[in-house]
Amino acid sequence: MTTMTIAKAINEGLRAALTDHPKSLLMGEDIGALGGVYRVTDGLIGEFGPDRVVDTPLAESGIIGTAIGLALRGYTPVCEIQFDGFVFPGFNQITTQLAKIHSRSNGNLSVPVVIRIPYGGGIGSIEHHSESPEALFAHTAGLRIITPSNPHDAYWMVQQAVECQDPVIIFEPKRRYWLKGDVDVQAPGPSEDPFKAHVLREGADATIVAYGPLVPVALAAANAAAEDGHSLEVIDLRSISPIDFDTVTASVQKTGRLIVAHEAPTFGGIGGEIAARISERAFHSLEAPVIRVGGFHMPYPVAKVEEDYLPDIDRILEALDRALSY
Repeated sequence: MTTMTIAKAINEGLRAALTDHPKSLLMGEDIGALGGVYRVTDGLIGEFGPDRVVDTPLAESGIIGTAIGLALRGYTPVCEIQFDGFVFPGFNQITTQLAKIHSRSNGNLSVPVVIRIPYGGGIGSIEHHSESPEALFAHTAGLRIITPSNPHDAYWMVQQAVECQDPVIIFEPKRRYWLKGDVDVQAPGPSEDPFKAHVLREGADATIVAYGPLVPVALAAANAAAEDGHSLEVIDLRSISPIDFDTVTASVQKTGRLIVAHEAPTFGGIGGEIAARISERAFHSLEAPVIRVGGFHMPYPVAKVEEDYLPDIDRILEALDRALSY
């Protein structure tokens, strides 16, 4: 086991991917000499050169379009979008081209493009730098979407994404880049399937489903609830598309209650899809309505009030109280 931050784990994962896959390359704004805004790609241009760690112009549509062309020629490009809110100039390329080429070609063409997107708030930055747009991409068939919540998953997910023949978007929780944890660089272990959810904590009274930046908050809420005598099961969803509904359903059939927490606004969010599916799959097991905890339906606020915007332990515990009141 090696202890490292999520940012360092992604860096090491990219290094391993570049080493193991000679036709892979990195593309993005300031990822070369600067090492990226968050220094996630620090040092890689010195090892692999500017032909495989490519500093691109400030043009997200160009980055994605070029990556699609490279993938069609047998390369595996790994694109970095500097901030979550910067992805939208490339949204058309991602949703109308990248996501559809495999189907459009009747399965004859593969476009193994990986897109890394730092996402979420908590860093003191306003709109375009603190967005959580994952639901906009999850709605588009043809894209795989994963998000790590710990260094071990971060290290392996980026390598697994490079090995996948489908387009993969990795949403990286930027406020957790400096979260430290153990990484087994020899084997992924339970993380072998990046599209399967993990039960991080067993419980009996209610299930909390979270992903990315809110997983530590969900675990902290479970610890706080335990002091009041409530046993919460915590699931790290890990994959936003596809969603591992089997793991969530099995948990709800045991606990009878479900809370879904994410930073993105609850309106139109991933939590709504999970609530609907679990209501269909486990209706007779539910002792209370599925309760969603998320951001508010508004543009991301200024730094001085973002703590009021972001879901926290208290909001999850309040949702638990409501669930237990039925």
